[in-house]
Amino acid sequence: MEGTTQPSEGVIGTATLPSGLRGDYDRARADGTLPDTEIARSEADHATWRTLVARQRAIYPGRAASAWLEGLDRLCCDDAVPKLDTASGILRDATGWSLVPCPGLLPDAQFFGLLAKRRFPVTHWIRRPDELDYIVEPDIFHDFLGHVPLLTQPNYADFLESYGHLGLQAERRGQLAPLARFYWFMVEFGLIAERDGLRAYGAGILSSRAETMHALSNAPRRLRFDMARVLRSAYRIDEVQPVYFVIRDYAELYAAIEQAPALLDAAMAAEPIPPGGTEAGDRDWGA
Repeated sequence: MEGTTQPSEGVIGTATLPSGLRGDYDRARADGTLPDTEIARSEADHATWRTLVARQRAIYPGRAASAWLEGLDRLCCDDAVPKLDTASGILRDATGWSLVPCPGLLPDAQFFGLLAKRRFPVTHWIRRPDELDYIVEPDIFHDFLGHVPLLTQPNYADFLESYGHLGLQAERRGQLAPLARFYWFMVEFGLIAERDGLRAYGAGILSSRAETMHALSNAPRRLRFDMARVLRSAYRIDEVQPVYFVIRDYAELYAAIEQAPALLDAAMAAEPIPPGGTEAGDRDWGA
């Protein structure tokens, strides 16, 4: 996966952040956001953005989810690093969401708090030209291109707000490890069944050339989405995924939030399933 370097349960599930992060954290406000809404960009930044988008656009046909592609087209962001204020206007009209700049990774309380208010945090900086294929931390390309297009879709937008509220509750109850797994598999690396076949909607897939090619190839295992199974599924963050979960529609994610409180208790008490491991009751997609 582009964006991380070592095995982990992810940043979601932590109260504090690792040291050595690139972003301008000293200027962040109490909610984790930066005071700037308009950020100066160089022509080199715009060139890097155009290169990244063009590379991904070339491999999206037959791989990217239709609602995600519609959102990307609606944002009109292919030619330059997007302005968050402009994109926020589009999102507010579509689903009531807005975008806020942040230094990069956020601790749980800040991240969940923003989602619960329909505010999506977007890293303000973009990777260097020598980092096109690999970057240690998520940048604006991952955050914006990967996550924002689907925020134009009402069912998904409702789901992500509900996830923010659930995260605040889970943090208070010490249940963040299984909730991080849900975010990993269903927000970053989710697949959806469409009329013409499986498609990717997860941000970690669609912002990575390697993951986009891998996820829709014959190499990985693909399982029917099962909330209890996902909450127990450990993962690695330093390689492409051996297993993906498939939903039928985005409303299914919203419905899963209602099941989550009881399932989180059970997941905390159960042994995690190792990355790529199998479990009795697994349902292979298409079997």
